Amino acid sequence: MTIQKLLHGVESLSTLIGKAFAWLIVALMLMVCVEVFKRYIMNMPTAWVFDVSNMMYGTLFMMAGAYALAHDAHVRGDFLYGSMKPRRQASLDLILFVVFFLPGIMALTWSGWVYAGDALKIRETTFNATPLPIYPFKYIIPIAGATVLLQGISEMLRCIVCLRTGEWTPRLQDAQEIDVVEQQLASSTYVDEEARRDAIARAKNIDEIARQRMEQE
Repeated sequence: MTIQKLLHGVESLSTLIGKAFAWLIVALMLMVCVEVFKRYIMNMPTAWVFDVSNMMYGTLFMMAGAYALAHDAHVRGDFLYGSMKPRRQASLDLILFVVFFLPGIMALTWSGWVYAGDALKIRETTFNATPLPIYPFKYIIPIAGATVLLQGISEMLRCIVCLRTGEWTPRLQDAQEIDVVEQQLASSTYVDEEARRDAIARAKNIDEIARQRMEQE
């Protein structure tokens, strides 16, 4: 197995987990819509919806961490970073991963496991008219920490490869903005074929210019 296959394998796992838990946003939206209808139209509010919505959103937020890291989507202050050469970027990333990322994520995973274990021992529940078990949700903390830790180790390996070769290993490609533009135009009934081809070509040209500029920086 080559290094690139290994990196892409970890990225594929992170992407699969992120996309699977992304469906929680649909469930959360439907639940909130139903609750708004019941509360303001039928005057039948539900006591446990607020707690469940918090747990669903928390789960979505935590389990998307590895996906964001795999696709370099976390916010970074790259005023200086973007002008560095790949080897210098890799050196800085590797130092930050070792000094800050590993201790923080390992502490999160371990303390999250202890925290969830304590909640399980007392069968912790929410404080409302309809108490809900909260300890299953708390196990999401160490699980999310473990997935981010795995992806972080993969990122560290990517940095080591870049230090040796002088180039970043290509990431596993996911849906990009240009793909969304093409899909929307392809299904549009208000745009003729010539205008559709022209719009897609111009969008791809803009995307390519931006990519070349980033490579030059």
